[in-house]
Order: sequence, then structure tokens, then C-alpha cells
Amino acid sequence: MNSSTDKKVRVGVVGVGSLGQHHARIYSEMDTAELIGIYDTDRGRAAEIASKCHTRAFDSIEELASAIEAVSIAVPTDRHFAISTTLMEKGLHVLVEKPIAASVDEAEAMVKMAEQKNIILQVGHVERFNPVMRFLEDNLSKPRFIEATRLAPYPPPRASTVPRGTEVSVVLDLMIHDLDIILHLVKSPVKDIHAVGVPVLSRTEDIANTRLVFSNGCVANVTASRISQEKLRKIRVFEEDTYVSLDYMNQSGNLYSKKGGSISTSQVPLEKGEPLVLELTSFLRCVVEQRTPVVTGRHAYNALKLAIEICRQMRENPS
Repeated sequence: MNSSTDKKVRVGVVGVGSLGQHHARIYSEMDTAELIGIYDTDRGRAAEIASKCHTRAFDSIEELASAIEAVSIAVPTDRHFAISTTLMEKGLHVLVEKPIAASVDEAEAMVKMAEQKNIILQVGHVERFNPVMRFLEDNLSKPRFIEATRLAPYPPPRASTVPRGTEVSVVLDLMIHDLDIILHLVKSPVKDIHAVGVPVLSRTEDIANTRLVFSNGCVANVTASRISQEKLRKIRVFEEDTYVSLDYMNQSGNLYSKKGGSISTSQVPLEKGEPLVLELTSFLRCVVEQRTPVVTGRHAYNALKLAIEICRQMRENPS
């Protein structure tokens, strides 16, 4: 936020589960935010997080909305549309977690509402704020082949509902991060998709792979799993004479360049930082300065549309 202003944005958090709790924590520690309060349908959980973050647990979303000017929404995907539109109707700037919505129609309606009301709608594709991304943006211009892999263990059980994220396919839960990044880097329409996915522990796909062919000739191979024994988030991007291998989780990587008849290797210089802190800082800056978010509703719509098409093809053409 501008150093010339000491304005604090009055902010709230709706949903303080595994991810929303961190939104509340970070806001409570930021000089540019005043965490007015939180809301969660689980009153006990709300009270617990409110106490930790030295704020108030509100009894209703409407009551919280009347006291704030911006909000983070971290609830299950099927509630994104209803809660986001309710709060945008009240004039609040919104950061909603990914995926933006459960359907492209809902996402389109959210984008249009934000545009009509001149409201900031940012979507939580947090990897865009990973220091790894800045290096990719600054050093690669014409990707020819991209390989992205995102692995995670199955989420722990929850007493009253399904494990976190498993209400949707792993494509919408995890792979969508990489789809958003790839669309951002390639900047070309998708021409062809081949996808396969398998449900293992949940009703929807728990492991999936897709091959994307773009109109400009770039090809991307993307794998996501939430039944892995390890955590891994890596991307490799190949250009004509260069390729870079980056680790999102450890914020490290190597650059490989063709020089003469050999390949030289150098470590990627990265200034490490917590992506969620960078994301929330950027959101508040957009609210104060009326900037366009790094990840707009339209960006998130495009990633969701591609993710849903991948899911459709997996189910209609199983291997």
C-alpha cells in the first residue's frame, strides 16, 4: 500500500477453516488492515479463531458486512457464488478463494456484478504470488512445453462433512492452480485436450492428468493428485534454448541454457516470501488504490472454464 497513506482497510473473513484461519491471522498482523471480525457457521470454531486473532466473531454475514469494506471468503466452493454476490450487492470488495465458483455461469455472473458495481473481485490463485512466478514472468516469453506436477496427501476427515476440498474434483481443487498459471504464461487459446482422471477415496477424481495443446504450438502436461504420500508442487518450462525447473513449495529452482554445444546450469535467484501474505497485501492495495487485481475474476473464470472442460472430457471419455 502507498507509504503516503496510513489508511487501514476494514476487513473481515467469512469461513475460518483450514485456509480461512490464515487469512484472519495475516490480516490481524498487517499494518494496512483492521480485522473487524469473522463469521463461520461453526460458532465454536469462529470463537476460537476470533480469540487467537484478537477480533470478534459475528453472528451473521449481514452483521459482519455492515461493519467492513472488504472481505475474504474461504468457504466450500458450492457456496462461493451465493456469499460473494450477497456481499458484492452490499458494496464490499471481495477476495474469494479458488475456484471462483462451482460453474461457469456462476463465475460469469460474479464477474459481471463486480464490473457493474465497480467492485474489486480478486480470486485466490495464490501461486501467482509465489516468488517463483515473478521469475517466470520476467525471464520466459515463448514457452514451447510446460510440465506441471502438484501432489498432496488426502485431506484429513472432518466430523460434519467431507474432507476439505473433496467436494470437487482434484482438477478444481489442485490442478486449477497450474491451469491458471499456464494460461497466464502461454497467452494462447487451447486447441486440444486429452485428459484422464480416477476417483479413489472420494466421489470425484482424486488423481488426474491432462495434455493441453495451444493454438500457438505450446504443449502442457499437467498432473494433480491428492492421494500422494508426499507433497510436491513443481513446474518446468521449456523455450527454444532455455528451460527452467522451479519448486513452488521450496521456492527454489534452476535455469538451464544452451550455450554452444553444451548446457549451462545456474541457480534461480529468488527472494522468498509467504505467497498468502503477498496476495492479501496486493488485495488491500487494490482496494485502496482501485487497481486491477493480479488475478481478476475474468482470469479465474478462464481457469474454471478450462478445468470444467477437462472434467467433462474425463467423464465422457474414460480411458
